[in-house]
Amino acid sequence: MSATTSTTRPGGRSARVRAAVHRAVVEFLAENPAEALTLPLIATRAGVHPTTLYRRWGSVADLMADVASSRFSGDIVVPDTGSLREDLQRWASDVATDLADPDVLAIMRAAIGSGPDGGCACTADRHAQLTAILDRERSRGGTAPETAHAADVLLGPLYYRAIFAGQPADPGWTTELVDTLLK
Repeated sequence: MSATTSTTRPGGRSARVRAAVHRAVVEFLAENPAEALTLPLIATRAGVHPTTLYRRWGSVADLMADVASSRFSGDIVVPDTGSLREDLQRWASDVATDLADPDVLAIMRAAIGSGPDGGCACTADRHAQLTAILDRERSRGGTAPETAHAADVLLGPLYYRAIFAGQPADPGWTTELVDTLLK
């Protein structure tokens, strides 16, 4: 567990410092390669002392996991159309739109490259959203695939295409992914 989750208070100076540091990371990644990111550079850009970052995050990997977790938490609304197919199509389309944002891609690439927890920070909320959609379908009496399988079929290609292939996902393609999942 990173130091952030256990010591961050909901407001005050701590929240201001966290916001400034997160903003500094996003701005830095928009201008520089992820490999150039260091805690002292981010501290300078955020207007705080480097020891603040070392004390709170400890490493670039922990900082990137926190930035990614924060960025990918709650930014996509889980649709509830009454139809599993429609919910998944809207959700997959929203995820694809989010992944087309260059700032999002920079954060993801940096988080993934920073260490083993980086990828989890980029996908944990997406898995929770997907689980909510699938559980809701089961609660309505329908059948739904397991979350791990749905993530493999939907998130795997969406993230691969965005991160490694640099290809945006058009709505027709996300519909095909959902169709493949629900066959």
